[in-house]
Amino acid sequence: MRKEELRAIAGRIDHTNLRPDVVLSGIERLCAEAVEYGFYSVCVAPAYIRKAAVFLSGSDVKVTTVVGFPLGFTLASVKVYESLEAMMCGADEIDVVMNISRAKEGDWGYVEKELNSIVLATGDLVRKLIIETGYLNDAEIATASEAAVAGGADFVKTSTGFGPRGASLGDIGLIKDTVGGRVSIKAAGGIRDLGTVREFIDAGADRIGTSSGAEIMREAAGGTGPHS
Repeated sequence: MRKEELRAIAGRIDHTNLRPDVVLSGIERLCAEAVEYGFYSVCVAPAYIRKAAVFLSGSDVKVTTVVGFPLGFTLASVKVYESLEAMMCGADEIDVVMNISRAKEGDWGYVEKELNSIVLATGDLVRKLIIETGYLNDAEIATASEAAVAGGADFVKTSTGFGPRGASLGDIGLIKDTVGGRVSIKAAGGIRDLGTVREFIDAGADRIGTSSGAEIMREAAGGTGPHS
């Protein structure tokens, strides 16, 4: 694969480690891989934002974290507090889990208002709304995507990686048709190889969340590189 294509793919990846048993050395390795391969960001738990920012100091790699993760049913006021703390700790982007229970009840006004309260509190922070498509039917995916736009999100994100399933190409197509370029799209959950990354990008994903970023880049480079 040409270096230009490698860089283009790497620049769409949020290199992720949200395992509950991750230790500091794992976060350090995640950040080192992100710098080495030129990933867009690392996605880490809130407890590791400050450490990740230190490890990434002097690089172009951004720090992403999660809010209301992974179930989404914390109070809106708590999500606002989490978001503010994330920003103060050095996060550049937050991936916020919507209140799935309220969505399943059809209370889309709540979903939109909760997101908007986070948007109003966090200034220039990039906000992604995780709609957890595995719990939703097609009509709900479309409505959740509209709520993300109305609430002021910068991205619609498919999945936490902790739900019943990860992203599907059908999800991306439906979200793309719904948002029509008004916000960006992040695919996440179960994306572990180069072919799948390409399929999701071709389907309309602007960003890819994966814990397999380094493996994907080594595959793209034909198995060569300092870690092979």
